[in-house]
Amino acid sequence: MEPKKRRILGFALLILLVLVFLLWNLYAGSVSISAGEIRQILLGRGQDSTKWNIIRSIRLPRLLSALILGGALSVSGYLLQTFFHNPIAGPFVLGISSGAKLTVSVTMIFLLSRGLVSSSATLILSAFLGAMLSMGFVLLISQKVKQMSLLVVCGVMIGYICSALTDFLVTFADDSNIVNLHNWSVGSFSGRTWTDVRAMAIVCALGILLSFLLSKPIRAYQMGEVYAQNMGVNLKAFRAALILLSSILSACVTAFAGPISFVGIAVPHLMKSLFKTAEPMILIPACFLGGGAFCLMCDLIARTAFAPTEVSISSVTAVFGAPVVIYMMVRRKAARE
Repeated sequence: MEPKKRRILGFALLILLVLVFLLWNLYAGSVSISAGEIRQILLGRGQDSTKWNIIRSIRLPRLLSALILGGALSVSGYLLQTFFHNPIAGPFVLGISSGAKLTVSVTMIFLLSRGLVSSSATLILSAFLGAMLSMGFVLLISQKVKQMSLLVVCGVMIGYICSALTDFLVTFADDSNIVNLHNWSVGSFSGRTWTDVRAMAIVCALGILLSFLLSKPIRAYQMGEVYAQNMGVNLKAFRAALILLSSILSACVTAFAGPISFVGIAVPHLMKSLFKTAEPMILIPACFLGGGAFCLMCDLIARTAFAPTEVSISSVTAVFGAPVVIYMMVRRKAARE
């Protein structure tokens, strides 16, 4: 298939999937609301106040959160894979999400114990601090360890340490704090407000826009560090920009939805397979759309498969994302042989 035709069909498929899962998430739920009623509510003509609140205050913010944060997490994974030149690098695997989870837990417990409410800016800044600390440890280890497999193992260990510390904090927190932390700590898009949606949309839009501006250096870097230097890329500044952008995007996701596994690894790989290219101008929007569609699908399953019980979003993304990662690793090993 011609590259141009593949790109058109690929983006058409992704946009269709996003629209389908947006509408499906809007329609599905424990309270039955007909398509006609949903249309009237969206047009501002709904008469039932209960159904109005369910659509406008619960379902819409939740599905938009899944779309925005899923897309941001996927783009973050793509940037990390570019930085480390390895497709199994991702914010969850390298412990970045767990580091953000730890600092957000500390912040939430500290504020809740004093009767204060955590603002969106506070959560994002706290998560960014944790993400940068974890990334700092990973970068220090990368100076000593040259094998990517060992670096990934070290990242996983950092993630386990941060998760263990978070569990200790939750265990010894007040009962009221534990209730507030539970859904967030296992990963969930529930409980998001329009204020949260606005905050995450602004942060993620800026992060993805800046990623677009780095498209040419990313393309040169993918060809090798020597080639990038010859093309005039300042490698130190470029690497710092990749780290900051990937950390900001993954921190925003963790701040609002908790740790979400495998999206940052599986979706970029699927997009590369779909478009048959590593071109950042194609893959950055593709990863955003693919990550959004993937998280919308997983969130739909999480809240409807065992209703009224809701499964953590990270459990569902692991079920669908882990096989993709396993297939990717087996395929890479077979290609080398």
